Amino acid sequence: MSSGATGAHHSRARGSSAEFTEYRPYRQGDDPRRVDWKLMARSDRAYIRISTDRAILTTVILADASASMAFPAGSLTKWVQARRLGVGLAAVAHADGDPVGLAVVAVSGTRELAPRTRRGVVSEVARALDETTPAGAAPLAPALAALTHRSSGATRVAIVTDLLGDADELLAAARRHVAAGGEVHVVHVVAREELEPPRRALLAVDPEAPELRRPLVDAVRDEYASAFARWRDGVAAAWRASGSSYSLVADDEPSERAVRRIVAGGGAAGAAAS
Repeated sequence: MSSGATGAHHSRARGSSAEFTEYRPYRQGDDPRRVDWKLMARSDRAYIRISTDRAILTTVILADASASMAFPAGSLTKWVQARRLGVGLAAVAHADGDPVGLAVVAVSGTRELAPRTRRGVVSEVARALDETTPAGAAPLAPALAALTHRSSGATRVAIVTDLLGDADELLAAARRHVAAGGEVHVVHVVAREELEPPRRALLAVDPEAPELRRPLVDAVRDEYASAFARWRDGVAAAWRASGSSYSLVADDEPSERAVRRIVAGGGAAGAAAS
């Protein structure tokens, strides 16, 4: 992380950086170099310029490339949405002047791009995600723990996942990351077919455990929809209680709108909209 650049995040300190916020009267003990001499000449009163220092915040996109993200079979729209969200969030952070990195957790291992501010880093993130095909079962918690361990300062981690893997362990790792001074933003990606299963006879198969199969008929479908809604509500509450932010995004929500909502702290609203 470069110490010579200026980021777009408010630090806790207030000083004399380039971003002006307000004036206040000069008080004994203030640094005379902060006096606005032009204003003093016009008003015959001494004022100092108060400004908000800006801080760099390293951002890492942690992408879940397990088999459950390869849904629905054929279109893989959940993974397509996850890729778009990862690239969009990386672009926002890069535009703010932050170093941006990537960790794609797949069954073959974790592919990492070290955080950088250089031009082209967003394209590198996009290329790495495009080259990944979700498969198998790979835990996310160890990757988040590794990021926490390596962080020399506050690091923002955006986790793009369907939370169908090691959710409890991942939440515990997020709590530790927040306690260490970092930020965690979980982006919960769901498919429209998961929210609203088609009204036809289906055989539901767990993509990470193919031996688990269950017919999805009308009675079971209604039970599933109710249980899935309760689970999502519980997940959202648990993540927010951990000090993390939580956003639910359906695979058919325009990714640009979803990114704006996530950045603005829009939470779960919009994910279930048709």
